Amino acid sequence: MSNSKAQGDETEARTISQFIANGYSVSIPFGDNDKYDLLVDDGTRLYRVQCKTAWQNKPQTIRFNTHSQTTKDGSYYEQTYDDAVDAFCVRYPETDQLYWIPIDEATKQKMELRFESSVDHPSINWATDYEFDGQIPE
Repeated sequence: MSNSKAQGDETEARTISQFIANGYSVSIPFGDNDKYDLLVDDGTRLYRVQCKTAWQNKPQTIRFNTHSQTTKDGSYYEQTYDDAVDAFCVRYPETDQLYWIPIDEATKQKMELRFESSVDHPSINWATDYEFDGQIPE
């Protein structure tokens, strides 16, 4: 992928495709002023979804940002998505797998999802627990 914008666009397009294929209605907010990328409608509830692209940072772990980064007038800004989104939908391009992470389960700044480990620790976020199987978890 040539740049992060193109990679983000592909993640968003693949995420939209998966939601539609599984019977959800998807709306895209107009402009770039909202912190969420998509509104996903399950017929009962609307979910504000922020799409993210994960990368491998360790042999059995992928990572994604749980904050936004911008530069304005030469200054660097970071903002979290607390109270602005209901969930992250994360795509790992190597496998094209999507992960659904509710905002209240997301860690601050960056989050890691682990595939395997020789230890089982309560702080490990297991990738399999967040795999999007076509249904938004209750």
